[in-house]
Amino acid sequence: MRSSLRYAIDPVAWTRECLHFDPDPPQARVLESQNNLLLNACRQFGKSTTSGAKALHRAIFFPRSLILLLSPTIRQSGELYRKVTDFMGELDHPPKLSEDNRLSCTLSDNGSRIVSLPGTEKTIRGYSGVDLILLDEAAQIPDSLFYATRPMLAVSGGQLIMMSTPFGRRGIFYEQYVNGSVDAWERIEVSAVDCPRISPDFLKEEREILGEWWYAQEYECQFMQTVDSVFKYDDIRAALDDEIDPLFSTSTPFRIEDVISDDVAPVVIIGGRR
Repeated sequence: MRSSLRYAIDPVAWTRECLHFDPDPPQARVLESQNNLLLNACRQFGKSTTSGAKALHRAIFFPRSLILLLSPTIRQSGELYRKVTDFMGELDHPPKLSEDNRLSCTLSDNGSRIVSLPGTEKTIRGYSGVDLILLDEAAQIPDSLFYATRPMLAVSGGQLIMMSTPFGRRGIFYEQYVNGSVDAWERIEVSAVDCPRISPDFLKEEREILGEWWYAQEYECQFMQTVDSVFKYDDIRAALDDEIDPLFSTSTPFRIEDVISDDVAPVVIIGGRR
């Protein structure tokens, strides 16, 4: 009983001693965090492994928990769920399961559920009272998925973790990481040089092969300008100013015929220049 209580309040100790997985400091921080969390991490950091351990810890030590693992594709969902089942196999006394299928399970002793799903709004509607949501590769999910997950935590007060390697300056993960409230999120950033499992020689080779643009995004946690953009994101942001009064009053509906006539071509104004 004493060891169970210790493991319940110390997930890092449980992970090391029972799952035989020794997390590095950033991984330990993810395991310990109880805040809504944005994890911006390089490739091969171990996001899925850390998520599997956190999900299983929650399910075992907090009865009747509902944990959702969301990924962009069904294949990624299967891989993420496999991390959970692999960790179950490391336990001396694995939990008995009343439900056990390819992407979900229910612990028979305490009723906790772990469900892994491909991340679309349609697949997750219907779930409520969720205690832990882990969004894998969050930089590549549709924004609608993020907005659909938020109400699931309203009553339970559950935790939302978005984890990803950057994928351009777009999407909800980028917007929340760069512009989201400081109070709303705990942020963790781990570049490849901070990951002890990636050798300097490998990173040197990757920089030479991938080039600076891809290397910065994949291994240095930088949100890079997308290569197919017509306008740079920073230029568009710089053209916006909340202190400038609008040209037309918001109380009067805008009509295009008010500003052009049939014999005058419309003019598109960008950044104050015609």
